[in-house]
Amino acid sequence: VQLQACGGGLVQAGGFLRLSCAATSKSMWSINDMGWYRQAPGEQRELVALITKGATTTYADSVKGRFTVSRDNDKNTVYLQMNNLNPEDTAVYHCNAHIWTIDDYQWKTYWGQGTLVTVSS
Repeated sequence: VQLQACGGGLVQAGGFLRLSCAATSKSMWSINDMGWYRQAPGEQRELVALITKGATTTYADSVKGRFTVSRDNDKNTVYLQMNNLNPEDTAVYHCNAHIWTIDDYQWKTYWGQGTLVTVSS
């Protein structure tokens, strides 16, 4: 299983970015929750947003009303639309997914490589 994230970059405060993360696998599989976490320099990794297979969402308080998580189950892809960005949103953003494969015959959590978001003031 591989998760490939993209969409990070440099943006001014008040701007927007859209991250995407696609999951691929050679073995039969099923995807449950997908989500985004972020880690700022010197800080612990924190949850940004989660979305279940049925599209129930959860957000960190700091991003509510500004960020929107969504997914395309046909494309095995999760998105994070980030609006009204501020410098405190600067971090490496990691996607993750709870996936079952026939190779392992169990659910596991997989992580993408991370994409850097930098918001200038």
